[in-house]
Amino acid sequence: MKKILLAFILIGLLSCVDNTKKEEDLGSFTEVEITHAEGFSIHHYKDFTKVIVHSPWQEAEKGLIYILKNKEMELPISMVYDAVIDLPIEKLVTTSTTHIPSLITLNKLEKLVGFPNLDYISSKAAREFIDEGKIKELGKNEAINTEIVLELNPDVIFSFALKGQNKALSKLQESGIPVVYNGDWLEKSALGKAEWIKFFGVFLGELDQSIKAFEDVEQSYHSLKVLAKTSTKKPSVISGAMHQDRWYLPYGTSWQAQFFEDAHADYIYSHTQGKGSAAFAFETVLQDAKQAEFWISPGQYTTYEQLTENNTHYQEFDAFQEKNIFTMARTTGETGGVLFYELGPNRPDLILKDLVKIFHPDLLKDKDFTFFKPLAIE
Repeated sequence: MKKILLAFILIGLLSCVDNTKKEEDLGSFTEVEITHAEGFSIHHYKDFTKVIVHSPWQEAEKGLIYILKNKEMELPISMVYDAVIDLPIEKLVTTSTTHIPSLITLNKLEKLVGFPNLDYISSKAAREFIDEGKIKELGKNEAINTEIVLELNPDVIFSFALKGQNKALSKLQESGIPVVYNGDWLEKSALGKAEWIKFFGVFLGELDQSIKAFEDVEQSYHSLKVLAKTSTKKPSVISGAMHQDRWYLPYGTSWQAQFFEDAHADYIYSHTQGKGSAAFAFETVLQDAKQAEFWISPGQYTTYEQLTENNTHYQEFDAFQEKNIFTMARTTGETGGVLFYELGPNRPDLILKDLVKIFHPDLLKDKDFTFFKPLAIE
């Protein structure tokens, strides 16, 4: 009798060891090559994929781990993760317009069933889906309508967070809907932002297509950079505008300033370093940049009249007098969303193309602007 009891105990112990198999025992993995982005990694194991978002929001104390697997697979109970996503994804919700172009490029737009603030979406393909009622309005991102989301019952919600997790999204996660935080906006380089299409590629089963799409953008960007350097001129440029009593403009270490350098232009504040936006008194910028040949992105102003209504001293800049001010705020979708904010992070090559055309018009005579237009003269 004692021998039989001992046998049962041994079987039970062996079963426990099996069920608590450690993550490090799962074998080796292959890592997807990420060349510019610093915010995420993709590890392919034999039976599942681990996606790590290193910086989901500003000053995040730790990264987030997402496990992608087939519905039938059971994970070891010891595995550490923040969310599990069963593949394939049939329905999804996203909360940032910057995610829309990746869905379009990967031919997965039909999986999008809900989005907050639909008016912000500019892409024609997405607007057609909205008009057909295929994408539902979810209210405001800060207070997303959880009842509608629960009705839609998506397989996953792709979102972003500025300083921590969204309370409404945490509530939805508690209900069983996985929430995946995307940190593309924290990337330090334009190509780094664009490379997040691979992030969507692995979730949507289109990793190879996403790699090819990024390589095309990367090659286009580098070709334009080389072309710009063939110009014998390197025109001076200023950016930004006044907000309340300070002029806000990109630091010289920012991804915006990198566009000016790659477009072979001399950014007046290229020597500055910092995160976010630099802030100067109007008098300082006037003294430093009065003779700048070009002025790019003067805030949300779209006309010269609006500029002078805000501050008559803007007229003292050479770029104002020569009508060499360009804005992306004039290129909008049918409901007012600014295309630059939606498509720009995904297509830095199109931004660079516009800037090269502005600074060196003789190099791209046959190309049209995608985002930028001259400030309107009224």
